[in-house]
Amino acid sequence: MYVAVKGGERAIENAHAWLAEARRGDTRVPELDVAQIREQMALAVNRVMAEGSLYDPDLAALAIKQARGDLIEAVFLIRAYRTTLPRFGASKPVETADMRCDRRISATFKDAPGGQVLGATFDYTHRLLDFKLAADGEVPPAAMAPAQAGSVPHITEFLNRDGLIQTEAPSCETPPDLTREPLEFPANRALRLQALARGDEGFILGLAYSTQRGYARNHAFVGELRIGRVPVEMEIPELGFSIEIGEIELTECETVNQFAGSKTAPAQFTRGYGLVFGQTERKAIAMALVDRALRWRELGEDNLGAAAQDEEFVLSHCDNIQATGFLEHIKLPHYVDFQSELELVRRLRAEAEAVAKEAAE
Repeated sequence: MYVAVKGGERAIENAHAWLAEARRGDTRVPELDVAQIREQMALAVNRVMAEGSLYDPDLAALAIKQARGDLIEAVFLIRAYRTTLPRFGASKPVETADMRCDRRISATFKDAPGGQVLGATFDYTHRLLDFKLAADGEVPPAAMAPAQAGSVPHITEFLNRDGLIQTEAPSCETPPDLTREPLEFPANRALRLQALARGDEGFILGLAYSTQRGYARNHAFVGELRIGRVPVEMEIPELGFSIEIGEIELTECETVNQFAGSKTAPAQFTRGYGLVFGQTERKAIAMALVDRALRWRELGEDNLGAAAQDEEFVLSHCDNIQATGFLEHIKLPHYVDFQSELELVRRLRAEAEAVAKEAAE
């Protein structure tokens, strides 16, 4: 046993060295540095920050480099590092109405109050490979409009003036913290939104798509999608007031969904909501769709049996780190387990053969 353990350690050390060599690649090619990843692979960095529950572009870029571009592995590294950090306090809720918007669009109002800002988006590109990038050609600077500053009211609030959309009642309760407390069911909406915000983008996207294809009552419009930076404030007890400690980039999406009404509520629109670190609009839209699908009980709707309506199914399986850990553990040594299974199969076969032989005689 001792010799086997030593051999295993040596093999693991060699695997680590081989991994470092594979990560570097051809040494004739210049090595990527963290700043290049942060600035030129920003969408990957944003995803790692969102699913890693830690807003730090430099650390996210470092994790991507260390993980050789495997974003789930990078999320794992960020989550592990996050557990080592001390917690000094909690910030005040950010005011997204004060966002300095780089992108703000609505699919429901053409002439949105405050105007629509397309921003940097793939929406209107032709999805053709740009071989100038392969030749390292310089991209001409764009004529950029200044970010919208000051109060930028949410477009859905204009529906509120006519009472056509469900009013979201403010809550004075401190929301539970999923990073410090285990997930429990039933989960309130605040906890569900936390889980969705750091859930795997592909999984959330698949669920959202299923709701659009009829596997839940979820005919939605994007009321507003906005991307920009918001200040983060923290209250300092010794000072007696709050101070701004920085700013973060966020993507926020509000969907407008149909609602036929109930015995106590008239026909009106309802909302789905998504809020994610960085420019992560696909995730924010998908999150809003799944959020709305999960609200069937509080809105008095029927459960159609769709996967996206099953709170326990969605929240228990959307976390890619938990999923990865459980999936990848089966490639680790299971010699004893397999030998017991093998012995069971052999015994069952022997018993079956004995019965067949006895019947033949």
